[in-house]
Amino acid sequence: MSEGISLEELQLAARNHGMPLEALRFPVTPVGLHYLLIHYDVPIVDAGEWKLSVHGERKLSLGLDDLRARPALELTATMECAGNGRARLEPHVISQPWLLEAVGTGRWKGAPLRPLLEEAGVSDGGAEVLFTGLDRGIEGGEEQRFQRSLPLEEALGDEVLLAYELNGASLPPQHGFPLRLLVPGWYGMTNVKWLDRIEILERPFEGYQQAQSYRLRQNEDEAGEPLQRMLPRSLLVPPGIPEFLTRERTVPVGECRLEGRAWSGFAPVERVEVSADGGASWAEAELDPPEGRWAWRGWRFRWDAQPGEHILCSRARDEAGNEQPLEPAWNLGGYANNAVQTVRVTVS
Repeated sequence: MSEGISLEELQLAARNHGMPLEALRFPVTPVGLHYLLIHYDVPIVDAGEWKLSVHGERKLSLGLDDLRARPALELTATMECAGNGRARLEPHVISQPWLLEAVGTGRWKGAPLRPLLEEAGVSDGGAEVLFTGLDRGIEGGEEQRFQRSLPLEEALGDEVLLAYELNGASLPPQHGFPLRLLVPGWYGMTNVKWLDRIEILERPFEGYQQAQSYRLRQNEDEAGEPLQRMLPRSLLVPPGIPEFLTRERTVPVGECRLEGRAWSGFAPVERVEVSADGGASWAEAELDPPEGRWAWRGWRFRWDAQPGEHILCSRARDEAGNEQPLEPAWNLGGYANNAVQTVRVTVS
């Protein structure tokens, strides 16, 4: 990196943690290993007093027991931070310094959102649905709660959940207890935690997290394009053993099993390729059966490891034709860097 990591960025990195890449071996990420990004402070919520308010043509108020009594849906979904890979961009982007580890896959359970919106009443003029969390702070010079909106047609999707469980247990405080939004296939910032209020809007939301943050742009003067669905990515479990500081890997000579996971928010993954020479040549990996539409897909490859220095890579392609690039595209927020991962390996 052209600039060092600042004390402020180290402070963010100490609060927010990524998933160790060896945890890619788990089809469902253990809760303590799932990546975590918290913008402000973790709200302490009394579940007995907490109520969710829903505002449409009518106003609804529901406690946690009310939501648990409704028909439930459970699905496995991969969630990735939009800033994953930011620390690898040049010039340096100042923010949470993610490398590649800002991802995890959970088994989420909750009440589908659509029936609740229909009960509240969706007017003909409805354009977006706004989700407000209990977490408060200052960002971009603005005091705010964390808020994000969805186009109405997306919010009415059958698999959008008001999730109250993760991996078979109540949401932990850091993941949004007692309730969070889950929008499968969308980057993590969409999945508002500590939900307090849902409101149907007749015009697009223009709050900070929607109009200023999470947009692809080259400078402050651009409006930019909003981030939505996760770009395709494949990550490789680093093989062998690591050197403590550099994390460079050492593996023995002979057949080496390479494995990893791949996902895309646009379409199912149809192909993963592996390279042992830094992307000069590629060979197709074997895909595991899908774990579900929104869960990452496992892959495997048998590599004949010969003595010397090697650069391992993997790249994913989805059914819509989207494929990972070899080089990242820079943007002001350091978002959506899905460039191919490289792992340096010494075979000895």
